[in-house]
Amino acid sequence: MDMHGSLPFSKAFDYASGAITDRFTNPFWKAKDFLSGAKLRRAVKEVKDFGREIVSATVMKRESEKATAKDSDVSDVDPLQNNLINALLDNIQDQQVVADAAMNFLSAGRDTTAQSLTWTFYNLMRHPTINSLIKSELLSAFPQASTTLPLSFDTIQPSYLPYTMAVFNETIRLYPLVPFELKECTAPTTFPDGTWLPKGAVVLWVPWAMGRCTLIWGEDATTFRPARWLEASSDDPERKPSLMSKTAYEFPVFNAGPRTCLGKKMAELLAVHVIASLVWEYEFEEVMDGKGNQRVSQNSLTLPMEGGLPCLVKRVERI
Repeated sequence: MDMHGSLPFSKAFDYASGAITDRFTNPFWKAKDFLSGAKLRRAVKEVKDFGREIVSATVMKRESEKATAKDSDVSDVDPLQNNLINALLDNIQDQQVVADAAMNFLSAGRDTTAQSLTWTFYNLMRHPTINSLIKSELLSAFPQASTTLPLSFDTIQPSYLPYTMAVFNETIRLYPLVPFELKECTAPTTFPDGTWLPKGAVVLWVPWAMGRCTLIWGEDATTFRPARWLEASSDDPERKPSLMSKTAYEFPVFNAGPRTCLGKKMAELLAVHVIASLVWEYEFEEVMDGKGNQRVSQNSLTLPMEGGLPCLVKRVERI
């Protein structure tokens, strides 16, 4: 599925995300919506239409394949060609529900991974020593590698590249994929500490602030230090450090409990794969574009970098 930023869907999605976020911060959003809400409604319609289009296209393809399968051996069908839409259609009859579910998955994963990687390389360009430590880990893990890394499902696991994974964790600690979260109680609720909440109470927490809390992360909470995620082996000092785990309630960037992000593991593996590949093959240099020394986020449900990340890219020459 082509998700280029110039697509009408992409533009509509970005606008709707920002406009919906504004409802959480602007106490007069209803008046604003009355005066200028037509653009938001058009954007939401564009997003919903896109969902219906991809579901309709999948249904037509399934029907065509079924007609073809009647004249061929069923054993020729490759189960790996299945995808999310097909899986939803197998279990849900209502195509509109399938479209809404697909958009839910898409909205959760479309921007968050790309944005977290943008912040990762922003930090690597600001901290060249840490970038060098990733290269050292890659050289140690892949001593025979040349122009490209022999990455596989096994070699992008946190246990194989713990420092690279630590860099990603440290990035999303300071720049969480969703900077604030809220939930509404559907029934009277009592917290573990005894706090009672009535039905309809809204609970808000801010991963952005929690990731900078000195009570949780120490006095250097605002410092980009991936090493905080590593712990040395007490049995073998020569063994490389392992990745330290944090509870989801201490590090809630992927939510927690029954609502833990379904794509958490996929996002982590994808991040390690992209970071390792790009650091190995390219050198990046930040371009100052007049926005000051610090990049900031734009108004959105997630955490996009305002103006993107201008940089110069140079391919690493290897013999």
